[in-house]
Amino acid sequence: MKAEIIAIGTEILLGEIVDTNSAHIAQQLPELGIDLYFKSVVGDNLGRIRDTFERAWNRSDLIITTGGLGPTDDDLTREGVAGLLGEEPYVDDALERRVRAFFASRNYPMPESNLKQAWLIPSARALENPRGTAPGWWVERDGKVIVSMPGVPPEMELMWANLVRPELERRSEGEVL
Repeated sequence: MKAEIIAIGTEILLGEIVDTNSAHIAQQLPELGIDLYFKSVVGDNLGRIRDTFERAWNRSDLIITTGGLGPTDDDLTREGVAGLLGEEPYVDDALERRVRAFFASRNYPMPESNLKQAWLIPSARALENPRGTAPGWWVERDGKVIVSMPGVPPEMELMWANLVRPELERRSEGEVL
């Protein structure tokens, strides 16, 4: 399986933060028998995100993204994946209840911008994020997989360890690189 990691965030491009997420994932892929061919960083620009996703889709079987799942206007990973696949996002009722409950449990009104964290597309399933409001996405279509996880390292690492890595292990042919 050919894999690619895409880190999303202008703050990474500008050197304001170091992309530890890609390194964390890259260190573990060989243990799963997964060949990592490419790593990219793209800023918070929908056109460039779509271009980067399209290149990855055309050359890789597994695309792993981190970042861009927050509630703000510059969090565009969902829009990029939906645009790549030509699928329309919709608000998932269960995800909406979870996001609203997150804020209610803290006695804080939910900003309506957080509603986009309840989006799914038809080929996606949500990956639970017990540490934050941004669920990840596991997308499967045309024999390819896109996994999108939050950019906040503790959130990403927990999602990777509990959900993503175990699923990739199940699909592995047992090879170690």
